[in-house]
Amino acid sequence: MSDEQPFAGITVLEFGQFVAVPYGAQLLADGGARVVKIEPLEGEASRHTGYRWGDVTRHFLARNRGTHSLPLALRHEKAAGILDALLAKTDVVLTNLRPGLAAQFGLDYDTLSERYPRIIVGNVTAFGEKGPDAGLAGMDQVVQAHSGLMAMNGGMRDGRPIAEGSPISDFMCAALLAYGVASALYRRTSTGRGGRVDTSLLMSALILQNNLLIRVEDQDGETHSTYLDWLAEARASGMPYAEQASHMPSSRVARLVSIYYRTFTTRDSAIAIACPSVGLRRRLMEVVGLHDPALDPSLPQEERHALDTELRDQIEALFAAETTDHWEGRLREAGIPVSRVRFPTELIDNEQAAANDLFIHRDHPEAGPFTTLGSALKLDEAGFAPAPTPAPFRSETRDILGWAGLSDEAIADAVENGAVAATDPD
Repeated sequence: MSDEQPFAGITVLEFGQFVAVPYGAQLLADGGARVVKIEPLEGEASRHTGYRWGDVTRHFLARNRGTHSLPLALRHEKAAGILDALLAKTDVVLTNLRPGLAAQFGLDYDTLSERYPRIIVGNVTAFGEKGPDAGLAGMDQVVQAHSGLMAMNGGMRDGRPIAEGSPISDFMCAALLAYGVASALYRRTSTGRGGRVDTSLLMSALILQNNLLIRVEDQDGETHSTYLDWLAEARASGMPYAEQASHMPSSRVARLVSIYYRTFTTRDSAIAIACPSVGLRRRLMEVVGLHDPALDPSLPQEERHALDTELRDQIEALFAAETTDHWEGRLREAGIPVSRVRFPTELIDNEQAAANDLFIHRDHPEAGPFTTLGSALKLDEAGFAPAPTPAPFRSETRDILGWAGLSDEAIADAVENGAVAATDPD
């Protein structure tokens, strides 16, 4: 930890599992925060997801960097005293406990702020603090379905919608949580008081659709209303989901996604291009040797659309006839945004990623050598740096309790009575 790091001297007490809160805490740890992670005696859920090396998995290593884990039975009679000792040294509490559980343990902001007016409590819920769904449990896949994100992304298998790839609303939520905590800490420097930071997976999923979630009433109101009426009838009639999805309204310009802002199949793979401006579209036409009459602004709108299908078919045939290397080289030379479509595994050893330190190489005493993403941000040279790899589960219990001020006798009693779990001392 360096005094150049923005969160140096800040202690975070994390009650998180899965993705949003643990990764949010990791973002703070990379900025110098000390993160004490409270886990069940058997370890949090991501320690049990996928292949295990001892008590760690890929999922745990990927989003718990910089944490010092304390296995604590929150319902144990001795847990309250241990929490009090920890909270006295804590600046930030992070939670994504089941609805209502934080209040049961006295970890909600209203309770904590009475005793610790400088404390900041960051809380993640699935659907927000209010409303008919506020008390419901939810995870990324469920929230993607609820929010429209699943439908917008268009993933489908056997005619049914699926959430493909990474739990993106979780990671967006983690970033919002860290941003909220940083904002609260900044405000505390001038006001001396803490605060309550709330965000949700639902808001995160909506932000990821920001460009689509706007309705200009004069232009879109009737279209949206008509679609919703049609959708209700389609569902009542038992119309398959895939057909319902094909009618989903979009604010994207049809000819843009048909020709200029899309992926193309090449002879050996696929590429993606982005030509949203007229200048870039003209450059693309020069590279492929085609003519797009619709780039003439004087051409009537209806005549432009009539030409789209023929031009789309021509350009698709051209891309399919040559290799990805061929087209990537020519398009880059013309200054057109382009990239071959890569698979995630290809990025771990990617030259561009390596040049920018996007990955780090580490060792874990149980998992061995591994490669994972580095810090998400840079602040000068040392503001953010990848925090240490988590120590083996249960190995830091005594050190954490000692740091919190418990005596050797109290620590031994907590271990013996099952309030905490700890490895045997050397």
